[in-house]
Amino acid sequence: MKKVILGTIIGLSSFVAVAQSDSLINVEVTSLKQQLKEQSIEIEKLSDKYQAQRNSLIEKGNAISKLNQENQSLKGKLDSVSNIVSTNGNNIVAISKDLGTKIQETGDIADSKISALNSDVDKNRLYWIIGTLATLLIGGVIFWLLGKRITSSKTDVESQINNTKKSLEEESIKLDSKLVEVLESQLKIQQAESSSTPSSSTPEKEDHSLAIKVADEIVRMERYISRIDPGTKGLKPLVKGVEKLHDNLKSKGYSIEVLLNKDYEERMNIDVITFKEDEALQEGRKIITRIIKPQVNFNGVLIQRAQVDVSQN
Repeated sequence: MKKVILGTIIGLSSFVAVAQSDSLINVEVTSLKQQLKEQSIEIEKLSDKYQAQRNSLIEKGNAISKLNQENQSLKGKLDSVSNIVSTNGNNIVAISKDLGTKIQETGDIADSKISALNSDVDKNRLYWIIGTLATLLIGGVIFWLLGKRITSSKTDVESQINNTKKSLEEESIKLDSKLVEVLESQLKIQQAESSSTPSSSTPEKEDHSLAIKVADEIVRMERYISRIDPGTKGLKPLVKGVEKLHDNLKSKGYSIEVLLNKDYEERMNIDVITFKEDEALQEGRKIITRIIKPQVNFNGVLIQRAQVDVSQN
């Protein structure tokens, strides 16, 4: 009888322990789902902020274009002033020569008549020469001052353009770094959630939406990184973050096919969005020069076709 009672107590204890374990797992899964929902909301906010940043970039680009137009206008004014000064100089020289000739002729006539008049004419000629030299000197000084002022204005405009571009690049890097952190958190949550539920045996039944989104963001960020100055503030941490995303996807069986700068062939299982002419290429050659959407594989099986631009000659 004691053995029966003892066996019953042990069985009830095991049942209670299993029930408590299932309850804890359900609580943890519920918590993870809540975190996933909060992270999705944060991604949406970041996407909105990123879109706003892109709009700001467009506005800044328009401002830069306007500054470039003003710079071109200043160059045109400088050229106009230079032409005016050059024309005035030539006119002054011509007038000087003409007046000098006339004064000389008058002096020759006066020499044959009255020596006093000859002296006066020599003085007048000297005055004309002094006046001409003074005019040329003043014109040169004015030209130098205008050139210096326009050069200074051009330098200020270029400095403002460079500072604006640098600021926008640093802000974009900050946003991308934050996005990398969010994507890493999403992948961890998905991994924890999938470990608590049975996994599917075929790629078609897997939910690849998050992995594809991460792959798209990786390609976009790599394309942006390749276009900016390597010394830009915050770029190195962003590069390391992108590498971590690559490793995270790889550990889950995902791979991003490297297609950039490869020769394009008709048999490739990719979508070509645009064919661009490039006379610098060898005749008949076609090269993939831009990745719009990457090719993503899961355990060697294609789950997203690539979208690319191809340059050809």
